[in-house]
Amino acid sequence: MIGRRLLPTVLGLCLVALLALLRLADPLPVATIRDLGFDFEQRLLPRAAADAPVRVVDIDEPSLAKYGQWPWPRAELATLTRRLEELGAAAIGFDVLFPEPDRLGGDNDAQFAAALAAGKTVLGFSLAPNAPPLATPPKSGFAISGSDPTPNLPALPGAVGPLKQLADAASGLGSLSLDTADSAGVVREVPLLWSDGTQLYPGLSIETLRLALGVTTPVALGDTRGDGTLEALKLGPFTVPTTASGDIVLYDKRPDPREVISAGALLGDDYRSLADQVSGRIVLVGTSASGLLDLHATPLSPAIAGVRIHAAVIDQIVSGSYLTRADWVQGLEILVFVIAGALLVPVVLRLGPLAGLALAVVLIAAMIGGAFAGFALKGWLLDATFPAIGALVTYGAMVYAQFSLTEHDRRELRRAFGYYVSPQLLARIEQSADQLKLGGEAREITVMFADMRGFTSFTEAHAPTETFGMLNRLFGALGAEIVTRSGTIDKFIGDSIMAFWNAPVDVAGHARRACEAALAMRATLAALNDDGGLDGIAIGIGLSTGEALVGNMGLESRFDYSAIGDTVNVASRVEGESKLVGFDIVAADATRRAVPDLAWLEAGTVQLKGKAARLRVHILLGDAALAQRPDFLALGAAHADWLAGKGTLARCVELAPAVDPRLVRFYELAAGRADDFASPA
Repeated sequence: MIGRRLLPTVLGLCLVALLALLRLADPLPVATIRDLGFDFEQRLLPRAAADAPVRVVDIDEPSLAKYGQWPWPRAELATLTRRLEELGAAAIGFDVLFPEPDRLGGDNDAQFAAALAAGKTVLGFSLAPNAPPLATPPKSGFAISGSDPTPNLPALPGAVGPLKQLADAASGLGSLSLDTADSAGVVREVPLLWSDGTQLYPGLSIETLRLALGVTTPVALGDTRGDGTLEALKLGPFTVPTTASGDIVLYDKRPDPREVISAGALLGDDYRSLADQVSGRIVLVGTSASGLLDLHATPLSPAIAGVRIHAAVIDQIVSGSYLTRADWVQGLEILVFVIAGALLVPVVLRLGPLAGLALAVVLIAAMIGGAFAGFALKGWLLDATFPAIGALVTYGAMVYAQFSLTEHDRRELRRAFGYYVSPQLLARIEQSADQLKLGGEAREITVMFADMRGFTSFTEAHAPTETFGMLNRLFGALGAEIVTRSGTIDKFIGDSIMAFWNAPVDVAGHARRACEAALAMRATLAALNDDGGLDGIAIGIGLSTGEALVGNMGLESRFDYSAIGDTVNVASRVEGESKLVGFDIVAADATRRAVPDLAWLEAGTVQLKGKAARLRVHILLGDAALAQRPDFLALGAAHADWLAGKGTLARCVELAPAVDPRLVRFYELAAGRADDFASPA
């Protein structure tokens, strides 16, 4: 069976294991948070700005306002295409779908087809699951190196392609579709290849770049392990790392308006002034007009034209800036979290929440810093969100467990001590709860035994319910005097009380507090007798100060905090000798020496059972104020003279009533105990 102290540790490690399994399963919320973390890294450190090898011709709102609503006559698009070719465009890609003949008829389509055929141009097709398979074949084939990645590429079950007349005229054909499969509709990855089961089709960006480079056969680099996943796409001098499904992870730079040309400017009379912008560059034609519904969200922008995303992919490939996430990264992230969690669990439980928080901050800072360093230096996508959040969850759970364990311990302490010590002392005990272990320690304590006189007669004269009622009333009143003076009530034994001071926590002046409690108990009992109902119950109190063994005694699951040792035995037997002495409060000599300023009178020596030497005892009459009263000083002097053989017992008896009438009985018994007063201690 797992011990109660060990259970939170075991449960904490189980939580770490469950969180690791959750990360392995990678549900949508975990993946979404991870993506948001990668987005944040891109916003902090976007791709470095540089003059891009690609320009975007934007069919923007001003162009629509000047040349009319979309779609424009194909003759206008033919003019735009011819002018781009005239200005020296390396290749022209259209992020526009042309599935039907021109709505104005005439030779518009023929003009546009002629313009397309005159240069390196790419038209697009769009995925449409309910459409028939794409009728137009790809313009170039793909070589495959390594295992065949086709089964893992995005499927192309159906698509809407360009008008056959236009498709035949264009040099290339590419997909316009962007991957927005995640729950937030953010484009983070762009497919480079699609498969209809028999042929591979490129995306618009790859196809346009292929034409600009003059590449006839791109190479799909499958993995060498035989997993059937794509590792990279080789396009002329560029080797583009991809995900297993053939996507490139988008790594964009901040939008640069200088890389965008308004379509209206190209159709204007001053179009030749744009030669420096177009010459030798790849040009993509698309629209940012909101009414044409081609706006998308990316990690850097909440709304950007799809054509600019295609342009960003080309720019990213040419600049050689890639973001990659290796297969082994997930295992590393889980391992980092498991190590962090395994460290946090014992630290929080053993050293406390503050130490755990400090460790959590250090670990999370290291995770985030390491992930960002990998991103900045190598373009690695290392997920710090799950390890960091997992560490926080583990920390929070362990703080709760530690709090619950502490509260359980406090409840146990309150259960064990709540009725037997004062609230102030209980609070101190709670602060030192870790010291209350099964076992004991040697401490100097002052022990009290208090026994009821006349209890047997009371029980014979009253019903059991009355007897228990009297005991509860009496113990409640007398116990309160002990508790309020920082004493610990050990137990109630029949009609007796055992208590001690200076354990389980230190109590300064513990002998004095015990004596004060004894005097208060005497006064409380007198008040209870005056009120009636106790039928003259008296009390005998024994006090002893010295070293004893204190601690929890019993089973781990059931124990009592108690004291054992010679000091305890002496207090018990001194209480028993109070009958012989004839006074209600009797203390061993060690207690009197610890508090010499109280009103004490020596009561001779007594022979305790099991002791070879006799023990000197004293009776306690009152506090320090009584000890300074003239009548007590006179009695004390006479008592000392009598003990020294210089005075008479009669003189003590004469002075005693003025101090305490009960001393008359004390001296009567002392007369018969002459040997006790003569014997050395």
